[in-house]
Order: sequence, then C-alpha cells, then structure tokens
Amino acid sequence: MKLNELLHTSEVLETVGNSEIQITGIHCDSRKIETGFLFIAVTGTQSDGHSYIGKAIENGAKAVVCQIIPENPANDVTYVRVKDSAETLGRVASVWNGEPSKQLLLLGVTGTNGKTTIATLLYQVFRKLGYKTGLLSTICNYVNDKELPATHTTPDAIELNALLAQMLRAGCDYVFMEVSSHAIDQKRIAGLQFKGGIFTNLTRDHLDYHPTFEAYRDAKKAFFDGLPAGAFALTNKDDKNGMFMLQNTKAYKHTYSLLSLANFKGKISESHFDGTEMSMNGKEIATQFVGKFNASNLLAVYGTAVLLGQDSDEVLLILSALKSVSGRFQTFRSPEGYTAIVDYAHTPDALTNVLNAIRDVLSGKGNIITVVGCGGNRDKGKRPIMAKEAARLSDYVILTSDNPRFENPEDIIRDMEEGLIDVPAKKALKITDRKEAIRTACLLAQTGDVILIAGKGHEDYQEVKGIKYPFDDREIVKNIFKEYNSNK
Repeated sequence: MKLNELLHTSEVLETVGNSEIQITGIHCDSRKIETGFLFIAVTGTQSDGHSYIGKAIENGAKAVVCQIIPENPANDVTYVRVKDSAETLGRVASVWNGEPSKQLLLLGVTGTNGKTTIATLLYQVFRKLGYKTGLLSTICNYVNDKELPATHTTPDAIELNALLAQMLRAGCDYVFMEVSSHAIDQKRIAGLQFKGGIFTNLTRDHLDYHPTFEAYRDAKKAFFDGLPAGAFALTNKDDKNGMFMLQNTKAYKHTYSLLSLANFKGKISESHFDGTEMSMNGKEIATQFVGKFNASNLLAVYGTAVLLGQDSDEVLLILSALKSVSGRFQTFRSPEGYTAIVDYAHTPDALTNVLNAIRDVLSGKGNIITVVGCGGNRDKGKRPIMAKEAARLSDYVILTSDNPRFENPEDIIRDMEEGLIDVPAKKALKITDRKEAIRTACLLAQTGDVILIAGKGHEDYQEVKGIKYPFDDREIVKNIFKEYNSNK
C-alpha cells in the first residue's frame, strides 16, 4: 500500500520526501521494523518513540511518522509530521487492515466495573441468537468459537485492528469489546467506528496512571464524545456519572436503571446464591447471577440487545440460561456446608458491591470471611480503602498478597492495614502467603458461612518480580475441598 493511501484518514501537517512510496508493513516498535516498513514514533508512558527513529531506519524503515522531524533527516526516508502520533497509529492501523470496524457492528463497553461481564454476556447472547460474533475482553478474545489469549483489557492499535480484520474474515457480524481508560487515553481506539457504547459505572481506579479521578472520568467520557451520529449510547442512570457521560455525545441516548425511570427498567424481587429473580421492562426473569451489580449488568445486556433489534422475549430466555463469567462471583460449595466465592473485585466499589450481595443473601444467617489483597505498582491510595470496606462488611478479614509485582508484599499489606485502625484485632489477620490465607479462611468457616476470595478472579498466575508463577484461586479452593474429602 502507498504511504499517502495509508494516511488518507490522518491529519498530516508536513511531508518531507516521497509520499507515494510503497509500504510493506507498519509498527511503532523499532525492534519489529523490517525493510520497507513505516515506523510510527509514539510518545508513550515509558519511552518516546522519537528516540528510536534512527534504530528503525537501521532496521529498514522507509518512512517515519512523527511529531518532530529529526534535525538531520536521512535522504532516502520519507518523514511525515502529524499533531498526534498515537492518534495516527490507530488510524493507520485501521487503514492497513482494510478499516474492518466500518464493516462490523462494533460495540464498546466502558466503566470501572462490569465491562468483562457485559461484553462476555453480549458475546454469548448473540452466539446463541445464531450470529457469528467476536469478543475482545480482559479474560480472553474470541473469533466465533476460536479462543485467543488476551494480554490487555484493550490491545494496542496494531493488534486490535489485526484482530478485527481476522473477525471480519471469519464472517463475524457483531464484535463486543471492553474499552479501558488507558486505551482511550492512549488513542488505541483511534480510527475505529463504533455502532454503540455502554457505560457501566465509575469509581476509583487506575489513579496510578491517571493524575486525578476527574482525568480518569474524562477519559471514559471521551469514548462517548467520539461516538458518531447514528450510533447509540446506553448509560447506567443509577451511577452519578451516568448522564455526565452523554453530555456531548452525538449518539442516540438511552438509559438503564434499577432505581428510577429509564428506557430499560429493572427490579429485583428475590436474591439467593443460586441466582436472582427480577423483572426487565415489566417482564419476569429468573437468572443465575447474584447481586444488584449483576442485575444491573444483565439489564445493560438486555438493553443493548434490544437496541440492536433483537426480540426482547428471546433475549430474556437466553439470559435466564447463562451462567456467571469466569472469576466473577464464581461459587464453590464445600463438603462442610460453607460457600467459597472467587471474584475479580479489585476496587473498593467492586468489593463493596460483592460483599453487599453476599450480605443480602445471607440476611445475617452466617459469617462472611474475606480474603483480600492489593496489586503492587498500582494505585496505593485505594489500599487502606479496600481493607476498610472489607472489614466493615465482613465478620473476619484476612489481608494477603495479590500480584505484588515489583513491590514487597509486606509493604502492600502495611498500606492496607492503615484502613484497619478502628477494627478489633481479633477481626483481622495478616497472612502474606495467599494459599495459606485461603486455607486459613476455610479452616475458620462453619456451615452456612461464606468465604469471599477477592482480587484475582479469573487470573491463573501470581506476578512477582516480573515473573508470573502459576496460581489460581479457584484451583486452590477446589484442592482444599478435595483434601477435606480424602481426609474424611
């Protein structure tokens, strides 16, 4: 493809050299540049691609997109100056792959909590409706039934567009995608054409990346600001930022709510550990999901499907048969009569939602034992809040290690302990070894109690000093239950 064709959707400020040269590939990593490639110099959070222009040229780049043209440009290289290289990378990646998002029905889900559940359930619903469907999510990517590993909530622009092109070639009609605040801020979704967007909720998260909560909020809002006329925007009216998200969108505005009048209105009638009975727009449904937060997620899925022209009764029938997403309020029954729940809750609000759901079902008829940690090299400010919420809503709390990454797990736990100043010592334990923390919770539990193991959910590893060691909360729980049976 010619360079000027690749750039036809991008805003070019200046070109030095021949814009009609043939390009054989694109990349923003100088190490992956080959002969005839276009190198796009992006200023990232860790490094500046402009520092690697020389290396890219050594590796064979014939053209460079940058925000600042080097003082001594190479004679046989074309330089293209743009205002925003990250934005251009997304647009070029889209064009290089044939602009797949324009030929797919691409739906984005954003917010703090619920993205994975909503996107995954939409994928499952539309598969059961008979459509060829793609999924881009935290847990896994899918092209119809083909499973592809996921490394980020939202892939980088090059990988993202390559996946969309693969989905298009596979005949996918719909693609449901989690859209993270990082991806929005870093312009990874630039050049994509969304047919709809769903907002879940907004609470404290990623303040290790975003300088303020307002910056985090505004990153989410930018997704809706960018939706085109003719698309739809579906927002959670129960969240205080729900309507704020739609202030400047060109898309058709729709709402869902468990608490007030909305386009899609839900009401919970009964909740237990086997599921929730509720109504959606006046129609009754028995689901296999627990908690108000999941009722809200299901309502968003229902609303999205109806907005996409699907029969409401058929959608409700499918929703009633679906089960919880891996690592999201995943329930395990012990031989001794207590329940263990593994959940990805890694923000204060998510933890509060899960614990409130457990309390609602228990109705004071059992104890709650919460095992919780916080990830290393992430927002330190939420650590004491997480511990405080766990202690407030649990009968016992065990602070433990999550993914310490490059931090000392003991230091992380000490940060969490600051939230337990007013908590009786007998109510809180500190066990750094996560496996032993889970085992201890199981030893403490009695018939009718509930253990919540929070923070890792679907993850099957423990990240320490840059190495991911095998570790799966779900497998740990199941092995402890097996040990009990073998010792009887």
